[in-house]
Amino acid sequence: MAGKKVVYVEDHADMIDLVKLILEPQGFEVIGAIGGREGLETIQREVPDLVLLDLMMPDMDGWEVHRRMKADERLSKIPVIVVTAKDKPIDQVLGLHVAKVDAYLVKADFGPKELLETVERVLGRRAVSTR
Repeated sequence: MAGKKVVYVEDHADMIDLVKLILEPQGFEVIGAIGGREGLETIQREVPDLVLLDLMMPDMDGWEVHRRMKADERLSKIPVIVVTAKDKPIDQVLGLHVAKVDAYLVKADFGPKELLETVERVLGRRAVSTR
């Protein structure tokens, strides 16, 4: 797990700090980016192994960040996990089946274990779930 780079694009610094507390002890390098514009620049600069992406941000929403990533040959294969407050089933369908994100987590519904398991699953490091 050591050395896997994760960029978390989020407009609330406290959420970035929380995710760092969960993932960094497990060997992940977590780089936070505040807002969509900074997030896209950070993704372009770092070319991480994984992107955690909030959807509702004031400067550039997560769907626009995702669209621009997928249009960039260097970034198009980077897996994306949406981490959002948008909890309607239609939002999840749009994310998973239309935008084809790798996973969709609702902020109010997941805990540290689920976040870690989802990150590991998406990165392909956990062949069999322990649930």
